[in-house]
Amino acid sequence: MRDSGAGPTLVLVVAVGVLTATGVTLLLERSLTRILLGVILLGNGVNLLILVGGRAGGAPVVGTGPDAGMSDALPQAMVLTAIVITFGLTAFLAAVAYRSWYLSGNDEVQDDVEDQQIVALAARNEVANADLGGEGPGDDPEQVSPEPAQRPGRRSDGAR
Repeated sequence: MRDSGAGPTLVLVVAVGVLTATGVTLLLERSLTRILLGVILLGNGVNLLILVGGRAGGAPVVGTGPDAGMSDALPQAMVLTAIVITFGLTAFLAAVAYRSWYLSGNDEVQDDVEDQQIVALAARNEVANADLGGEGPGDDPEQVSPEPAQRPGRRSDGAR
């Protein structure tokens, strides 16, 4: 991958850029499946960036070669940790996407009430009022969560 003392090759730098840019682009989508793929690609891009940042060389085991010729073990340990974290986040997002699909039949992230109010205020070019609170749970429509919509083809009593 590297010559002795040379920096990362252009192919690795381009691969990091493509993975990161594609991951960020997918993170900005509204579908949870695309967000999941964006997290995976972004995680792989960052892992490759950390790995490319380390010094190339021999195995970092004392006694196998000169100390100056050993690779840096810290980026490798950081990448292993990042892989585990990315896997846990991927599993969580996969569960959220499946649950969203199971309840509503799609995995698109919907706007909440506040988002819709902000869009309406922006269309009228107004400033939002501060939410001072003090309402009871039944008086504030932002705090009441509606029942999830039933998937098509399902009955509410559980029978098919």
